[in-house]
Amino acid sequence: MLKKLGDYIILLTQVFRKPDKGLVFRKQLLNEFYNLGFTSIWIVLILSVFVGAVATILVAYNTDNPLLPEKLIGFSARQMIILEFSPTMISLILAGKLGSQIASELGTMRVTQQIDALKVMGINPANYLILPKIISCLFFIPVLIIFSIVIGILGGWLACVLTKVITPMNYVVGLRAWFEPFSITFAMIKTVVFAFLITSISSFIGYNVKGGSVEVGKASTRAVVISSISIIVFDLILTQMLLT
Repeated sequence: MLKKLGDYIILLTQVFRKPDKGLVFRKQLLNEFYNLGFTSIWIVLILSVFVGAVATILVAYNTDNPLLPEKLIGFSARQMIILEFSPTMISLILAGKLGSQIASELGTMRVTQQIDALKVMGINPANYLILPKIISCLFFIPVLIIFSIVIGILGGWLACVLTKVITPMNYVVGLRAWFEPFSITFAMIKTVVFAFLITSISSFIGYNVKGGSVEVGKASTRAVVISSISIIVFDLILTQMLLT
């Protein structure tokens, strides 16, 4: 365990170095923006609509009390979406998609000796292959989470229109009630940490694959599992540090 942690830190020291060729690095970065970011928009869109709708219906079901104002449903749904559902749940989904993609890509390059070829050409493969992935995810995943929050809130409003659990007007009033800007800051801090965990852990596992194609598949599964566990653990740590 400690040896793996040490290897992980050593790999990060190789990753965070000045790129050898700026033009080639920028081209690689743009490719990663598309491969890791833009291809994830649709899955985030679909999930966020249903997450927002389900959150609103669940809150309405559990606060079905004449003594509680209806705007409390909009307020509670907003807080659930901003603080937990969008940053954590969507990050877990992205860990499954991006984690397996990154680990399998780097693992395939390792077993086909493409990484060794980069070393022979005098290129730092860790910097060339992994740093663009980390930078693109650190930039694009927070954008996806903001997009998810907006779509989730719209999904809650849509649930109000279709199911009549509360009036859309009271839902909107609840959305605007007792809003604290730090909630967005907290969500973005969590998202940046989760984005780094997903890309760095998956890259480390894929980069160090040994064996053949079977090991690449196992590495992809391991990357998803470890990334997901890390997200849950750091979710608890960050919540304890920033909200208590």
